[in-house]
Amino acid sequence: MTGKILQFGTSRFLQAHAALFVHEAREAGQDAGPITIIQASGSADRNGRVAAFGNPDGYPIVIRGVEGSDVIDKTVMVRSVTGGLSASTDWAEISRLFAEEAEFIVSNTGDTGYQLSADDTIISEDTAPKSFPAKLAALLCLRWKSSGKALVVLPCELVTGNGQALKKAVVESARRYDLPEDFFAWLDRDVAFADTLVDRIVSEAIEPVGAVAEPYAIWVIKNAPGVRAPCTHASIVLADDLEPYERLKLHILNLGHTWLAETWASEGRDRNETVREILADSAVRTRLDAIYRDEVIPGFAAKGMEDETRAYVATTLDRFLNPFLNHRIADIAQHHAQKVERRIAAFLDWVETSGKAHDAPVLKALVARYSESGHQA
Repeated sequence: MTGKILQFGTSRFLQAHAALFVHEAREAGQDAGPITIIQASGSADRNGRVAAFGNPDGYPIVIRGVEGSDVIDKTVMVRSVTGGLSASTDWAEISRLFAEEAEFIVSNTGDTGYQLSADDTIISEDTAPKSFPAKLAALLCLRWKSSGKALVVLPCELVTGNGQALKKAVVESARRYDLPEDFFAWLDRDVAFADTLVDRIVSEAIEPVGAVAEPYAIWVIKNAPGVRAPCTHASIVLADDLEPYERLKLHILNLGHTWLAETWASEGRDRNETVREILADSAVRTRLDAIYRDEVIPGFAAKGMEDETRAYVATTLDRFLNPFLNHRIADIAQHHAQKVERRIAAFLDWVETSGKAHDAPVLKALVARYSESGHQA
C-alpha cells in the first residue's frame, strides 16, 4: 500500500472534502495523493468502512444543490483513496508509510480528538498508543529516526487554531516519551502544523463508504513556513489570516443554525424538521432575514467587512434552502448552550471591540436567556 497523504479519520465529511479535492486534482493531471485512510479509533463497528476504501472503482460522492441559477445533481466516484488501515490492527504498516512515504497528514478525529490518555507512555512499531496526539507523536518519532523528511500536517477538526492546538498536544505526548531535544528541534524545523478552516455540509452517509454533500465547499489553509496544499483546487485557499473566514462561517452560517435550533426547541416543532423545512415557514424566514439584515450585517460592517458579509449571507441562505439536503435541526441542536456562547455571544463581544454602536436586541436576548437560566454556555 502507498500513500503520500495519510488521512486519520474515516468521516463522511473528509470523504466529500479533502479526498474529493485530491481526486479532482488527479483527474486534472496533477501529481496529488494518493490517500491512505486510517481508522484512528480502532472501533470494530467501522471495519467494513475501512475495508471498502480499497475498492479500485472508488466510492460515490453525490453533490446536490443550487449554484446561482443552476441545479447541481451529480455523482463523482472518488478514486484518490487507495486503501484503508486500522490503527488497532495495521500499526506496523501505518508506521512504515508514515516514516517513509507520507508527505501530508490530514485529520478529522472529532471534538475530543486532541485529548490525551494516561496510558500513552510507550512508543512501539507494533502497537498503537491510545489517543490521536500520542499516535502522531509516536509516528513522528519513528519518522525522525528513519527518513527525517519534512512533513505538512493539515488538521480539519473544528477547533480554532487547530494546527497549533494539535502541535501542543503532540509535544505534550512526546514529552511523556522522554524524547531528546533533537527530536523537538526537528519537529519545529521540519514539521509544519497548519491552522485550517473547513466548510461543507455533508448531510448523509452512503454505506459502506460515500456521502451526499452540497456544492459549496472551502478549505482555507493558513500560510506559514513549510506549509503547502496537497493539490491545487478551486475550493482550497491559502491565506495569511484565517480570522475573516472563521468569523463569516461562525457568525453567519453557524449563528443562523443556532438561532434556528433555538426557535425549533422553544416552539416545540417537529423533532425531524430540517433546516429547509423550518425556513418554509414564512414567519421563521422573515425573522431570520431580519436578524441577518438588522443585527449581523451591521455588526460585520462595524468591523469593516460589510461587502463580503452581504455576499456570504446570500450564499448561506442558498445553502440553507438546498432542496436536496435533509439537515436535521435536532442534530444542529446538540450542545446548544455551548453553541450559543461560541456563535452568538462571541459575535456580540467581537463587534463590541470595534467601539461602534451595535443594536442587536434579538441576539442579545437569546444570549441573556442562557446567562440568566444558569446554563454554562
